[in-house]
Amino acid sequence: MSELYIRKSIDVEAPAATLWRVLTESAFIEKYMFGCYADTDWKPGSQLLWKGATDNKLYVKGHVVAVESPHRLVYTVIDPNSPVPDVLENYLTMSYELKARGPHSCALEITQGDFSTVANGAERYRDSLNGGDSILLSIKGLAEAEAEQSQPA
Repeated sequence: MSELYIRKSIDVEAPAATLWRVLTESAFIEKYMFGCYADTDWKPGSQLLWKGATDNKLYVKGHVVAVESPHRLVYTVIDPNSPVPDVLENYLTMSYELKARGPHSCALEITQGDFSTVANGAERYRDSLNGGDSILLSIKGLAEAEAEQSQPA
């Protein structure tokens, strides 16, 4: 199988610093990540655990790979509750690129993959393909609302 990635992008009417906060602060993350918060210090090499805010159950885990605030965030993910063996070669990489379009807007590009190199890759690709749109729209909405609240009257 050739390389298999999911790539999505969206324009956000908010400064990159505001969008960065939405991507990395648990108060925002819970609002778009199905009620999960990110348990991490966002330092490269650190563990990243996505846990339910109400049940504290571990839903996704991985490691922080790169943090270049407020432009680039990279981490790995795997569902520890799936039948896929929890070994490094089965982790997917999530990359977030924030590109300024001006002082009050930016583009967010998200890349997930490579599904061709992991166990059950084709199935995991299909399961993930449509799931990111609602998350992307929620991130956009949260960042734009936060930017609007932060502007002086």
